[in-house]
Amino acid sequence: MATSAVVFDLDGTLVDSAPDIAEAVNRTMEDLGLPRVSEATVRSWIGEGVRNLVTTALRDAGSDRRLEDVMPGFMRHYHDCLLRSPVLYDGVEQTLQALQARGLPMAICTNKPAALVPPLLQHLGIGGYFAHIIGGDSLPQRKPAAEPLLHVATLLQQPVAACLMVGDSATDLGAANNAGMPIVLVRYGYPRDLDLDAANAVAVIDTLPELIGVL
Repeated sequence: MATSAVVFDLDGTLVDSAPDIAEAVNRTMEDLGLPRVSEATVRSWIGEGVRNLVTTALRDAGSDRRLEDVMPGFMRHYHDCLLRSPVLYDGVEQTLQALQARGLPMAICTNKPAALVPPLLQHLGIGGYFAHIIGGDSLPQRKPAAEPLLHVATLLQQPVAACLMVGDSATDLGAANNAGMPIVLVRYGYPRDLDLDAANAVAVIDTLPELIGVL
C-alpha cells in the first residue's frame, strides 16, 4: 500500500477504556436511582459518541429522563473515571514507534470528546506520537460521517486515499467508506455487531503490530 499517514481510532483500537466508561455510566445510573449494568453491556454500546451512549443507557433502563438533564452529570463522572484503569492493547507502543521510525505522520480520530483525549494519551505515554486529534465534538459531524476523516487528511496534508484508518467498529468502517479512505480493522476491540470478516477492509488483524506488515 502507498500509505503516507495513519489515522487511529482510540477506544477499542489503541486503548481498552471500557471498564472506565462503564463505571462512568454506572455512577450516572446510580445518581438517577437506576440499576447498574455490566461492563460487557456497556462495551456493546461504545463507539458512537457520549450522547448516543447515554441515550442507549437510559433507554435500556426504561428511563424517560431528558438527555440534556443527564449529560452534565455523566460528563463529570466520565472525566473523573478517565484515568481510573485504562490500558494500552498489546503492542501499541512498539507499533507507534515503528510507524514513527518510518516517518509516517499519525493522528487520532475518535468519537470521544476532544478535551478528554490528550490527558488519556499523556497518561498512557503515547501523546507525542500524534500530530492531530479530532474528537467527537471537534466538528459538527462525527464518525461514521466522512467529514472527520476528510478533515484529518487535510490537517495531515495528505490525499485521503493515501491515509490509512485503523479502527475496530462499524462506526470506523462507515467513516472510512464514506470518506474513501482505506481501513484496517482489529479483532480485539469493541466491534459490536460488525462482521469483521465480511467488512470491506484492507486487512483484519489480531494484534496491532501486524499493521506493520500491511503497510
